[in-house]
Amino acid sequence: MTDAAREVADVMAKAAREWLDSLDAEQRRLAVGPAPGAGEAAEAERTTWYYTPTDHGGLTFSRQRPAQHRMVMRLVASGLSEAGYNTVATVIGLENVLDRVEDFSVYWGRERSRDPNMYYLRVFGEPGGTEPWGWRFGGHHVSVNFLVVDGRVAASTPLFMGADPAASPLLGGATLRPLGAPEDLARELVRSLRPEAAERAILLPRPPYDVVAGNSPRVDDRVIRRRELWQPDQNVPDRPDQPHTFLDDAERRAVSLTPPLKGVPAAELDAGQREVLRALLGTYLARVPEGISPLSRYDDPAQLDAVHFAWAGSTEPGEPHYYRLHGPRLLVEWTKVHRGANHAHAVWRDPETDFGGDVLAAHHAAHHAAHHAS
Repeated sequence: MTDAAREVADVMAKAAREWLDSLDAEQRRLAVGPAPGAGEAAEAERTTWYYTPTDHGGLTFSRQRPAQHRMVMRLVASGLSEAGYNTVATVIGLENVLDRVEDFSVYWGRERSRDPNMYYLRVFGEPGGTEPWGWRFGGHHVSVNFLVVDGRVAASTPLFMGADPAASPLLGGATLRPLGAPEDLARELVRSLRPEAAERAILLPRPPYDVVAGNSPRVDDRVIRRRELWQPDQNVPDRPDQPHTFLDDAERRAVSLTPPLKGVPAAELDAGQREVLRALLGTYLARVPEGISPLSRYDDPAQLDAVHFAWAGSTEPGEPHYYRLHGPRLLVEWTKVHRGANHAHAVWRDPETDFGGDVLAAHHAAHHAAHHAS
């Protein structure tokens, strides 16, 4: 029996080493971060993440040669499924579409604000070595985070994808919708609920302006201000001191992430609704290769039973809305609110071990004990 988590880690390490070996000294200064667990400051940097068009930390495409750019995409592909990679590549390309939507006029203090070259890669530690290492790739509407411990992929969240525009026209009357399936399946599910279940599932008549957990390093209910979604030195559009969800206190309590879990548990859904829910889970958990995806966990009816589905906003197509899937080791959040409800955010997180914090702690504890025993 093969160890898929080790095989994926080996492919990642080879791609990461090839990229690092191609860099000059100035590129490496931006590209390399301290090893995971190397101290409090190092971990704070590794677990800081964004999904806005701000500095994500690392080396951008714009500072690399085309051959190095290709190496970056090879590393990105190593951590994603084919569908996940294709979606990320499409999201990056949407920067050109968004620029046209905004009449090529948005200016946030850099030469080009909507820029497919403003995606960043940073590698933490030594790929393929005996110590933990990881990598982060991100830019506008993309954040991919991996940790490798003891030669195996130990964490793959947070994993964020967005789309702006969420739907755009193609020739022949076709429509480009990179995140269409997560939207359509969730709406199908909420509209299929019996009235009493729908009353519990729909938490608010209007949606939060953004995913509730925002870009917090750990899933919690701390009130995040919009300025925290951007680097501190960057000009923040759209009321920077407002809570990022634009909800009042009562509304924030209604969509709070604190226990007990809100919404309708899958245990109360019928067979058809459970099938839709599992397909919806797949649009998030199948972003990574099958061998490291937790999707098979939900083949167990008891595991699926514990997933809660919640919604806010209108259930009509084209209207602003939010939903989430929340359960043990699972948080999925979706919003489609901005730009006339044509701007989507879709994130998958593991509340217990985003960034692999618990695995990393266990590794260091084991090695510390082994060192003292010897």
